[in-house]
Amino acid sequence: MKPIYQPKTLVPDCRLFNGYKPCAPFKLCEGCQERVPMGVRILIINLDALGTVLATTALLPAIRRTYPSSHITWITRSNAVPLLQHNPFIDHLVEWNDENHMVLQQQRFEFALNADKSRPAAAFINTLNAESKRGFGLNANGAIVPLNAGAEYGFRLGVDDHFKFRVNQRTGNDILAEAWEVDYRRDEYVLYLTEAEQRKCAQWRKELGLEKAGLVIGFNTGCSALFSLKKLEVEAQAEAIKQLARELPGAKIILLGGREDTERNQRIVELTEGHAIPTPTTLGLREGIVLENLADVVVSGDSLGMHIAIGLKKQVAAWFGLSCAAEIELYDRGVKIIRDLPCAPCWKKICDQPHGPICVTEFRPEWIVEAVMKLARQLSEGQPQPHAHSFRSETVPPN
Repeated sequence: MKPIYQPKTLVPDCRLFNGYKPCAPFKLCEGCQERVPMGVRILIINLDALGTVLATTALLPAIRRTYPSSHITWITRSNAVPLLQHNPFIDHLVEWNDENHMVLQQQRFEFALNADKSRPAAAFINTLNAESKRGFGLNANGAIVPLNAGAEYGFRLGVDDHFKFRVNQRTGNDILAEAWEVDYRRDEYVLYLTEAEQRKCAQWRKELGLEKAGLVIGFNTGCSALFSLKKLEVEAQAEAIKQLARELPGAKIILLGGREDTERNQRIVELTEGHAIPTPTTLGLREGIVLENLADVVVSGDSLGMHIAIGLKKQVAAWFGLSCAAEIELYDRGVKIIRDLPCAPCWKKICDQPHGPICVTEFRPEWIVEAVMKLARQLSEGQPQPHAHSFRSETVPPN
């Protein structure tokens, strides 16, 4: 085999060196006293739901504790890139596409960490040059399999519904930390607003008339189309808003959401007779984060909006039906509204029960009001919360 050519020009082990141009004009590598060694090279693969990508950022402090001198590359889909921008733990943020696949496949990593139980992510990690691969890969039959002993627990959750829905009480981040074999200590999500975005918050607060509000309650009204049964009915949300407006006359209530929630939010404005203030839904994900930052308390289903509220360290009143409440970490800043139903959670896209999706159709607005009032009292009294708590609504019998 022909030996690999060794360049005569210095090729340093430095994060700032790319072989294309100097890291600064006219600066030479030879004799440089400012080199930053690459350290332990780590690649994170996380392509799944946007909320899951944001939740995975809680593993970044754990990775840095476990590998203090590390260089972290994160590959994700283009729609998730805004969630990871300005993240101080990520050295290289890469968009999922064929060109970047080829570039990463030519590099060497000490660790490749896959968070997703999906075939594209599992197939991709198989192709990488990494000393250790953790999480989930693909076997010869095209099935997703655990790559290490730590990933066995998370793998079992995917293939054992009783274990996932009825037994497990661990959060998703705790489970992923075990899969990646890192020192997780209930670390927070990592979501930062830039100074410019902070100024936008102040501008929006003034424009929406929130400056003198004693409390701002944000209703994240929808979710992605993938699991549409996470959405409460418009009438239930409108009734909860009207009740909160009566109970908290000094509060302002804003509606949050993405482009797909535009019509839904307009309908809620009409039903609440002016008690709900709409915010723009078509300005993009980063602007949506800025708008959500206006709220003191965020009301949401298990969706990206909920995860953004957690990342912004807001008080959260979150309702759960088809999804698993135990897997969500509220960091002692919220209330979980959990339906006490024999058919939930189920993670089904279409309800096959004879009584229909009562987890959303027979949801009572009073449950939201109770949760928000509890959080509002704690905020006004400055009380620390000993633990994020939940209450289970009574079972609604099928028709």
